[in-house]
Amino acid sequence: MQRSDLLKFRCPDKPGIYTFKKGRTILYIGKATSLRDRVRSYFAGDLADTRGERIIDMVAKADRLSFEATNSVLEALILEAELIKKHQPPYNVDEKDNKSFNYVVVTKESFPRVLIVRGRELYLKWNASDIARTFGPYPHGKQLQDAMKLVRKIFPFRDSKCVPCGEQSRKRGDTSQARSHLGCKPCFNRQIGLCPGVCTGEMTKEEYAVRVRHLCQFLSGNFKGLKRALAREMKVAAATERFEDAARLKSQIYAMEHVRDVSLIAGERASSGGGVRIEAFDVAHTSGSETVAVMTVVSNGEKSPSEYRKFKIRSATNDDTAALREALERRLNHTEWRLPRIFVVDGGVGQLHAAQKVLKKAGIEIPLVGVVKNEFHKPERLIGDTGAIRVHERDILLANSEAHRFGIIFHRKRLHKRMFAA
Repeated sequence: MQRSDLLKFRCPDKPGIYTFKKGRTILYIGKATSLRDRVRSYFAGDLADTRGERIIDMVAKADRLSFEATNSVLEALILEAELIKKHQPPYNVDEKDNKSFNYVVVTKESFPRVLIVRGRELYLKWNASDIARTFGPYPHGKQLQDAMKLVRKIFPFRDSKCVPCGEQSRKRGDTSQARSHLGCKPCFNRQIGLCPGVCTGEMTKEEYAVRVRHLCQFLSGNFKGLKRALAREMKVAAATERFEDAARLKSQIYAMEHVRDVSLIAGERASSGGGVRIEAFDVAHTSGSETVAVMTVVSNGEKSPSEYRKFKIRSATNDDTAALREALERRLNHTEWRLPRIFVVDGGVGQLHAAQKVLKKAGIEIPLVGVVKNEFHKPERLIGDTGAIRVHERDILLANSEAHRFGIIFHRKRLHKRMFAA
């Protein structure tokens, strides 16, 4: 598979999972904060440094790619694990020893615990008779921990620190059912709302079983089915005037659809070797003499001066649009340079259209933004990709400002050199 194939895929700028295939054979399954950006990253010049030789080999063998968008990175992480477990893709399975992966274990108890367990511990220390369900493998331990913190806010569950009220009562020697809940100590997670009340006797065995069933549906990747089930239960609760239960179920549905998985987004960007990269271009000359263009880079909101580039323009003397076109074409010839998330050009509609033609000819679909200046050469408005502008306006302006500054310095050095050479 080649970079020129990117046009065929049209991956959205949404979280989800993607699958590389050779024919019908699944080679690799991955998750992404942005399907568009992650798929592009497999065709970057620094792939060997960020992902290794095995992934380069996988991309070379692949001839097909499919993807599925999800509502959140959390859903993508869960779905990725389920699909890897189901299909056992060679470039996923061989990447690590299964014993170094992580799993979510649901124990076989009256009030099941939900735990994160390392693969080697699962194989060596656990008996199958003690386990009701396992989910995984999950390749990234830190991301799984962050994910389960989010899941627990939606579906509170018991862990090993929570002692069920009945066990506390038996230890006290209290066998009276009427008094068994008295004196039961809440665990710390109950106090902060992450345990549903198993330790205090607020939740019965049957009620907790429903909670665990919902959790297992979520961890199985059955998001749509779970939402339908919760909606049905909410209607029944409202019809029978169990308004607190109905409100809780409504909150769970809302939380699934609006989960704030900021920590997972950060973890996903870190594991992919970067975040948002923006490249800005500007042209500088004096009445057509010593025409130059520059490229500046802003990555994760920070300037990256080591990646700035200079271009001595050869094809144009007093034509900013033609000079910009040449600079972009020469930049794209450097396939070893990582592609950005956003291209920024200095100028209006003319410059924007010129850049769009260059990208289209190269078979590249990357958001493009133009910075329109006023008579004092100050940014007046941004045009182009509205999504990129809405989310990354600050970084776009920083990259453009750096391009203007860097371009003037380069141009003045050229003029100075020419003056003294004469």
